[in-house]
Parts: sequence; C-alpha cells; structure tokens
Amino acid sequence: MKKGRKGEKLSPPVSVGEVYTVTIEAIGSKGDGITRIKGFVIFVPGTKVGEQVRVRIDKVLRKFAVASIEE
Repeated sequence: MKKGRKGEKLSPPVSVGEVYTVTIEAIGSKGDGITRIKGFVIFVPGTKVGEQVRVRIDKVLRKFAVASIEE
C-alpha cells in the first residue's frame, strides 16, 4: 500500500460491492478495459475504450481492483 504522511498506509479508494459509473480509458494487455477511480486502476473485462458503464467492484488488491459490468 502507498504510504501517506508520517508513514501511515493508505487504503484503496474502492471497496468490494461498491457500484460506480465509469468511462473505459484504455485496454490492458489481457484485453480488459481499464478505468481509474481517484487514480486507482480498475480492470473491467468485456468493455471497450470510450464505453461508459456501471460497474460493481468484485476484488480489491493492493495496486488495482477488478470490477464487473452491473446489469
């Protein structure tokens, strides 16, 4: 985790189960769409660059999260 002032650990700005409306900015090396929330990378499988989609956060790791399209 990134460290903030005075060495405290910063947690990711998203949590499992949260829902966001995002715009896909790029495509990752494995074909997943990439967006960012407060600078934090979110991978969204099954999306294309420029798409605006509603996503649910499925998994949060230290440096990125994985989300799925909310139906």
